[in-house]
Amino acid sequence: MVELDFDRSAKIERIEWARYTAHRPRPAGKNARLPEHGINVNVPLARITAGGVSGYGWSTVSRERAKELVGRTVGELFAEKMPIVRQDFRPIEIALLDWLGRATKRPVYAIVNPDVKSPFSVRCYDTSLYFDDLHLADDAAAGAFMAKEAAEGAAKGHTAFKIKIGRGGMHMPLAAGMSRDIAIVNAIRAQVGPEATLLVDANNAYNVNLAKQFLEGTAASNVYFLEEAFHEDGELYRHLKEWIAKQGLQTLIADGEGDYSPRLLDWAKRGWVDVLQYDVFHPGFSFWLELEPQLHGQGIGAAPHHYGTMLGNYVAPHLSAGIPTWRFAEFDEAKCDGIDTSGYRIDAGRIAMPETPGFGLTFDEKVFAERMRENGWTTG
Repeated sequence: MVELDFDRSAKIERIEWARYTAHRPRPAGKNARLPEHGINVNVPLARITAGGVSGYGWSTVSRERAKELVGRTVGELFAEKMPIVRQDFRPIEIALLDWLGRATKRPVYAIVNPDVKSPFSVRCYDTSLYFDDLHLADDAAAGAFMAKEAAEGAAKGHTAFKIKIGRGGMHMPLAAGMSRDIAIVNAIRAQVGPEATLLVDANNAYNVNLAKQFLEGTAASNVYFLEEAFHEDGELYRHLKEWIAKQGLQTLIADGEGDYSPRLLDWAKRGWVDVLQYDVFHPGFSFWLELEPQLHGQGIGAAPHHYGTMLGNYVAPHLSAGIPTWRFAEFDEAKCDGIDTSGYRIDAGRIAMPETPGFGLTFDEKVFAERMRENGWTTG
């Protein structure tokens, strides 16, 4: 982190908020516990203005809380260790970090880690492979269908792919669902080739024995990590970790998005969980920066969650600059009228990032004003 020259006495003049709708290239299907995710993505956006500079960011801040923040100096909002945002002000954390980047004319990643060299890029994975195959009765046809979707991601520059599994948890009979999960992962491996990285996410639909069955059935496909095999349980993860080692498999255990166990970090330190996935918005960017010293030297990987936010695609890569044990950035492709993401591109499995200030996004003032009139608010 870096000493920054900016006007800490600048006061927040106003906070504005609006809701955007982004659109995925194709509808996202079901996962193990939810119905179709659809083609639309909800994007709540705050704009803060202080010292004549505006910053934008994903935010669910309430109007009442925003009014309380007007008049506070930006210096009050940051912790002594920059650029960590104090806990009370994290509802506007992302917009505040964007403001800081714009005020200092630096990309956020260069604030997080001034030793990062440009051009900067981060490994990422295509997270679009949901249960889009449930209309098909045949496993081979389902595998071919999902392999085609993976090929679409590969054509866009992806070399890592996260595949939803757990069809037998709710949407298919148990045995049939397991057969389908295995067939699809193996078909995608055949499609993308041996050098690509495959990750899988069961959304807690498995138990230990089902996880073993899946890993045995996909052993030749070399799954990189198994995410949310079941609800967090230290003893079960210890047992599964030991079994994976005895089988000679290299698959890592990942967990931590959503309502994670408060003991998850302890289990990771014990070696029972390999990759943590705390959400980049809740508990947040600053949470990760505070956590990093506990990860350092522990061999614990980081792959923060942010699915279904669109803006997370362009926030998480900046965080990677401050997390040496970073594994992957999630990429849930979506486009949104009025938000220009063209500074970013995916190439050879990495997100190449712009050197422009803040998070490197451009927001159309006219569109923001329209969205604010339609469904937003301003503090004044």
